[in-house]
Amino acid sequence: MAKFRKEGSKDVPAISTASLPDIVFMLLFFFMVSTTMREVTLMVNNGMPEARQVSKLEKKSLVSNIYIGKPKDQFVGIYGSEPRIQLNDKLANLNEISAFVIAEQETRKEEERNMITNNLKVDQFTKMGIVTDVKQELRKANSLRISYATRKKV
Repeated sequence: MAKFRKEGSKDVPAISTASLPDIVFMLLFFFMVSTTMREVTLMVNNGMPEARQVSKLEKKSLVSNIYIGKPKDQFVGIYGSEPRIQLNDKLANLNEISAFVIAEQETRKEEERNMITNNLKVDQFTKMGIVTDVKQELRKANSLRISYATRKKV
């Protein structure tokens, strides 16, 4: 019969760190792929109204956003408290809308230029006068696809 022997104290083997860089790079790659960066810094209040019947836009790459609302608190001293129009990252006047539409069309492919939708993100407390003026300027620029952004009512 065999005897059970107790050999001296055995040391615990060290943990292998050879795969640690692989794990770190996989996590880094995952977060780089799954994170979206904010494209526009909002300078106007944008509390969108609620709606019951909402439909999603098909191709978000063909959407150009126009924000309308009162400037945020940190910009009230510079721009006043009247509703303003924000095109990308700057506040603009009505006469700058046609140049914005042309610049947006230039960034798209030739066959997609007529399919661009102007998405109006209007604050719920903004009067319709400025919205109507924006729509008139979009008509002058021959940009006739317009949608309104809303929150879905629960």
